[in-house]
Amino acid sequence: MLGIVNYGIGNLASVQNAIHKVGKKAHITQDPQNLKNYNSLILPGVGAFGDAMQHLARNGMQEAVLEFAKSGKPLLGICLGMQLLFQKSYEFGEHLGLGLIEGEVVKFEKSSLTPTQKIPHVGWNYVQKIKESPLLSGLESPFYLYFVHSYYVKNLQNAIGVSQYGTEFASIVQKDNIFGIQPHPEKSHNVGLRILQNFVHL
Repeated sequence: MLGIVNYGIGNLASVQNAIHKVGKKAHITQDPQNLKNYNSLILPGVGAFGDAMQHLARNGMQEAVLEFAKSGKPLLGICLGMQLLFQKSYEFGEHLGLGLIEGEVVKFEKSSLTPTQKIPHVGWNYVQKIKESPLLSGLESPFYLYFVHSYYVKNLQNAIGVSQYGTEFASIVQKDNIFGIQPHPEKSHNVGLRILQNFVHL
């Protein structure tokens, strides 16, 4: 049983469809009490960090996700969902995250970008594997995934994959049973599906 957290922010249907494509059933849930019943969990998300944390706290999902993380079962954050796993973000102010992984989320600086690079970072970009992980099993480095974001994880301590967009940033992370991926695997064709397939078989 795989759960997808519905807290009012995120493209839930596309993630669910991608999980179905790799042969696993995924249930979208907005009941915090249900999380403990799943063997693995996906935390999706699009939009602003502060709004997302408010939504999580408002319906009780914040504590439920933290409890799930403590269980040792696999948890995957996607895009904004990955950023929420970290300690803090500076998107439209300063906001505390879930604090499951050390690090901060900051905005791309225009001064570090080339004239052709814009904010947000949208489109296909490479990921360079820097550590072995079962999440990236069977993928030859570098591989390409689809990104849509203006903020990035600054800390590389728990990165298993890095990308470059004006600066090097953590595009895929892992700390114990906690995984995060900044690009959208559900929009990244066969490579993205392979990552999701790896996750559901952890």
